[in-house]
Amino acid sequence: MLSPAILDELAAIVGREYVLTEPEDLACYAYDATPIVHLPDAVVMPGHTAEVAAIVRLAHRQRLPIVPRGGSTNLSGGTVPLQGGIVLATSRFDRILEIDAENLTATVQPGVITADFHKAVEAQGLFYPPDPASMAASTMGGNVGEGAGGPRGVKYGTTKDYVLGLEVVLPSGDVMRTGNKTVKNVSGYDLTHLFVGAEGTLGVVTEITVRLLPLPQAKQTLLAIYDDLDAAAQTVSSIIAQKIVPTTLELMDKVTMARIEAYKPVGLPLDAAATLLIEVDGDAAAVSQQAQVIAEACRACGAREVKLARSSQEADQLWTARRAALAAAARYRPTLIVEDATVPRSQLPAAVRLVQDLAAKHQIEVAILAHAGDGNLHPLIMTDARDAAEMARVDAFSDEFFLGCLALGGTLTGEHGIGYLKAKYMAAQFGEAGLAAMRAIKQALDPHNIMNPGKIFDPVSSQSPVLGPQSTNSSLTVD
Repeated sequence: MLSPAILDELAAIVGREYVLTEPEDLACYAYDATPIVHLPDAVVMPGHTAEVAAIVRLAHRQRLPIVPRGGSTNLSGGTVPLQGGIVLATSRFDRILEIDAENLTATVQPGVITADFHKAVEAQGLFYPPDPASMAASTMGGNVGEGAGGPRGVKYGTTKDYVLGLEVVLPSGDVMRTGNKTVKNVSGYDLTHLFVGAEGTLGVVTEITVRLLPLPQAKQTLLAIYDDLDAAAQTVSSIIAQKIVPTTLELMDKVTMARIEAYKPVGLPLDAAATLLIEVDGDAAAVSQQAQVIAEACRACGAREVKLARSSQEADQLWTARRAALAAAARYRPTLIVEDATVPRSQLPAAVRLVQDLAAKHQIEVAILAHAGDGNLHPLIMTDARDAAEMARVDAFSDEFFLGCLALGGTLTGEHGIGYLKAKYMAAQFGEAGLAAMRAIKQALDPHNIMNPGKIFDPVSSQSPVLGPQSTNSSLTVD
């Protein structure tokens, strides 16, 4: 509970209407797209950098936890205020400050919705590739905090590959700028990318400069249909071996397709074991040739049919279905847990088999969704947080899944972050020396541990979060 004096000071900084303390308001900021729920003490909505700096200085002085929050579509508990304190909502930071076509850059505030930014740059014949499937609700600042990716990551990479510079309010309340618009910049430490994927544990991002690309001339979407899930997974390496890197290469198993068709029917083949949703882009002639080569590679690996989208509307329909996967699965059981790990592409078939084996072993229902082209696997665990025995089996599944992916040469997350849910596995990936290095950086920048405490590697808070009865709103979609 914040004292009246602190609440008055927050109101003096941003205005009384931008400080929320009523229980029904706080409840809206107590969760993200996970089953974890914990109320903040207040929600503050600043409108410019000076207000953010003043709020952070107050938090620093009073030793108050402060959690930056964008669209909160993240899937690892990263924006849940585990220790209460202040949620700093960036919804008023919603301006695209500049689109610089001459330098192929743009500068935005962190509250800009990702899909709105895509539309703005594409209207000028430009292209911002990172495309988390939650982009209709996710924000650019949230994407930076989580290091978000998306289906186009196989060809174009993730958010970290496009951030050129940041304005950041440090835990002391000081304002720092990193990077700039230049193509090359290796002056000193790479402070820009220190904050990309830091999940708000090192400061509050208030401005973002990203690089843009020319908008591809053409694209083609294919749907390859398989009677064998392993064959679909094996196809990924076969396509890459053709010296073609598709824009996207998405895998959906039978369970995922059934959930999507029950929610948003588009005609996915319910009798199939798996499909690959593939897209290529670039020069029109090259796109046509690449689509043919990919189709042949799919058939050679056992695809029973390869369909080419006959129009942009048909392609959009397929992608709308794919982006609805989380919402579709969330309707099936009271709780949906979306895991995220990445393995080398060559190990994707082994990772898919691992998920199947563990689901059978622990007797839980798991759908398989993957950014297959970059080895990023998303098991969708459909469960019920109110069933303690089933949740114990879910926890055992997750433990074995993450350690199994690490054993395959993988990593704990490709795009959803570590947050709270995966912090316990960090030592298995980085070892004590790696964790000590991260803690040293955190201690140097945030000695009082006010910035999003309890995330990434911190010990579990004594104020334990609780699992809500339902995991997520059905309008949210998985990355």
